[in-house]
Amino acid sequence: MALKDSNGSCILPISEVSPPFPEVVELNVGGQVYVTRHSTLLSIQDSTLHGMFSRTSLKDLPRDNRGRFFIDRDGFLFRYVLDYLRDRHLVLPDHFPEKERLLREAEYFQLQDLVKLLSPKVTKQSSLNDEGCQSDLEESSHDSGDPASACSIFSDKKSGFITLGYRGSYTLVRDNQADAKFRRVARIMVCGRIALAKEVFGESLNESRDPDRPPDKYTSRFYLKFTALEQAFDRLSVAGFHMVACNSTGTAAFVNQYREPQDKVWSSYTEYIFFRE
Repeated sequence: MALKDSNGSCILPISEVSPPFPEVVELNVGGQVYVTRHSTLLSIQDSTLHGMFSRTSLKDLPRDNRGRFFIDRDGFLFRYVLDYLRDRHLVLPDHFPEKERLLREAEYFQLQDLVKLLSPKVTKQSSLNDEGCQSDLEESSHDSGDPASACSIFSDKKSGFITLGYRGSYTLVRDNQADAKFRRVARIMVCGRIALAKEVFGESLNESRDPDRPPDKYTSRFYLKFTALEQAFDRLSVAGFHMVACNSTGTAAFVNQYREPQDKVWSSYTEYIFFRE
């Protein structure tokens, strides 16, 4: 069906006039799923999201394997971007350590008012960090009388433990088959002080299960976005950590319903403990 103007001339069909988006939109942002109203995404003119979701064709918008619109940005920080779109207020948790990264997200999405709100906070946080470093060095120097000793004491604050844990599975096949089938790693868990974990693993660290915790606290709920143990070991080695302990346990076998009855699948849990002096 086509629309007609007052002179009876045909203009664009209704399907081309009305945006093809549903009222409620599902987003996959860096692996995190969000559900919001289409009008929320259009709430700020000239923003990146407005440009993406005001078009009349969906061909150029990437989707994940479940049909959700995919945005390749930080999924953890997008919650604050979406909150700002909803009510134009910026509310961050106490001891929020990611202001600089959130500023970068605001710049990417072209949210100029949010950029203005974050810029003083980032400057203030950087200033406080610099002052904190200076005061720590001065206090240590005053106590020891040796500036070199003060630097050593300050560096020691970065020492600590990081524990990697993973669950895997392997199949013991029938007697006439010699090889066991290894190893499916579902998820690599990261335990330790948050500041250390973020230093080593950076953006490959998934914080969705334990968000908004101060960097001086500890967690056992972070996990990595990749599943290659060797990749995690490489990062720890580059950061100066070395392995000090390891333990592994195997649990009772169960029969996989999709395999032969003689094939039993065993699951295991292993922990690797790393330390940096």
